[in-house]
Amino acid sequence: MTDPLSGPPVLRATTADLAARVQALAMPGGRTVLGLTGAPGAGKSTLCTALAGALGTQAAVVGMDGFHLANAELERLGRRDRKGAPDTFDAGGYAALLARLRAGGEDTVYAPAFDRTLEESIGSAVPVPAGTPLILTEGNYLLLEDPPWPEVRRQLDTVWFLEVPDEVRVPRLISRHVAFGKTSAQAEAWAAQVDGRNAARIQASRSRADLIVQWTG
Repeated sequence: MTDPLSGPPVLRATTADLAARVQALAMPGGRTVLGLTGAPGAGKSTLCTALAGALGTQAAVVGMDGFHLANAELERLGRRDRKGAPDTFDAGGYAALLARLRAGGEDTVYAPAFDRTLEESIGSAVPVPAGTPLILTEGNYLLLEDPPWPEVRRQLDTVWFLEVPDEVRVPRLISRHVAFGKTSAQAEAWAAQVDGRNAARIQASRSRADLIVQWTG
């Protein structure tokens, strides 16, 4: 539990260390939902994939990015030029899916995924079989206090904040933007202006995490 006076505990750990920690959360016959948050480019998806690989069928990964609003809807709302901001997601839909996953049941639940090549979400792309004891979900805004994001936090048993120095995170983020079609200049501008604003909001939520993770790989 986070100490409001000293802040969340900080853990510097390898993938193996973190895999052992999440393994302890995967209780047969139950279901735990672990949230992983952090600024854009922090490595949330990469770490979730590594942890899920270590746990095999005991874990499933469901990302917040599957709830990006469609580009056509962002155009209609006038938000296309800041895609990735909190109000460019279907946060209510994300919370509802997490609640369904948390409740468990006898049926496979299907979650959406985000295709970075298409820059669109694909519905029912991620099967979560019944009996999967651990759900790993990652996203930028798991700890945001602006409605409706607190409903997302209520569906999570614990939240880790992945902390990475900006001198590592920002170049990684720019490289990702270039890999998916932006020019170097466009990537740098987007990372500074759009991602930069979002990163500041995410950083402000750090104190509400249960654990600060400094992942050493």
